[in-house]
Amino acid sequence: MKLKMDCRFFRQDKPCIFHKKTGIKCRECNHYYPVAFKILIIKLDAIGDVLRTTSILLPLKAKYPKSHITWITLKPAKDIFLGNDLVDNVLDAQDVNTLARLMIEKFNLVINLDAAWKSSILASIAKAAKKKGYIFHQEGYVVPKNEEEKKWFLMGAFDDVKKANTKTYQYLMLKILGLEDKKHKIILNLLPEEAEFAKKFAQFNNLGNKPVIGLNTGSSSRWPQKQWNEKEVIHFIDILNKNLKVNILLFGGVEERLRNSRIIKKVKSKIIDTGCDNTLRDFFALLSLCDILVTSDTLALHAGCALGKKIIALFGPTSSSEIDLYGKGEKITPGLDCICCYKTSCDKKITCMDIIKAEDVFNAVKKMLPE
Repeated sequence: MKLKMDCRFFRQDKPCIFHKKTGIKCRECNHYYPVAFKILIIKLDAIGDVLRTTSILLPLKAKYPKSHITWITLKPAKDIFLGNDLVDNVLDAQDVNTLARLMIEKFNLVINLDAAWKSSILASIAKAAKKKGYIFHQEGYVVPKNEEEKKWFLMGAFDDVKKANTKTYQYLMLKILGLEDKKHKIILNLLPEEAEFAKKFAQFNNLGNKPVIGLNTGSSSRWPQKQWNEKEVIHFIDILNKNLKVNILLFGGVEERLRNSRIIKKVKSKIIDTGCDNTLRDFFALLSLCDILVTSDTLALHAGCALGKKIIALFGPTSSSEIDLYGKGEKITPGLDCICCYKTSCDKKITCMDIIKAEDVFNAVKKMLPE
């Protein structure tokens, strides 16, 4: 029996999806998809950065239509690829089998867009005819491979270069790869059971026909300065309820449990708590219910963009220029010289995120709502 092992859908140790569905075998199969070009993408963390980097996939597929794509990331980010048929294989960087595989398998192109030593080492080990992005030098440091890669490298090395940048992350990454930036989007596809989960949540909470405003209050523990001032959050919720007929969903993760609990106790009006213990995929499903999402520069922002939501993005310590809202959002930044500092702590009594006012965010929401 002939096996077509060069087929994109061949799965070695288990039946492919078409055999599983119909029992068809390689000889008779009309789904045969010979792989002409093998690509390895290395992007490890954070989850939001991994998600926004999926924006390179459509341009990659446009340039290499018969390609097979393997993506190496960390285990917490693997689930973002569920339902993503542009990526054929997702590997855990911390699995010893992944390193063993890199030492054997050959690729046509390796892409590492992160100038961190862990991902750069993997890019250096990987066998490929061509590599783009960053590799690890034998002297013990990361090096960019050309001028476009050097620009992003310098932004990571010098705060003033980062602050002066006016280009989006997507634009910069596609430039490094030499790809057209006209057709790109963040890829996040909900599975049928996840859409059903969101539907049941909406029914249980009587969301009805009123617009849904999502409020994501936190940020990762790595960037606590991204969080919007808690008092302003509470004030924003109350003026929303006072002036508009909307549903408000409160979002957060495990790290926001105490913060969100305080907010719920202090608001004087209605808010629906989505919970802080949702799985990553359930979090995405609940975000899909929003008409407008208010969030700082964090995972929810990139997921909201991927889901086609209107976004009001609040920026302080990180770059607003790097964020592509895909024509569906508004960026609110405080008028301070020190914004985009990328500091994890601040010695100022009133921080940049403290001076973003509830009224300004409310006015942005009001403009986005239909008459």
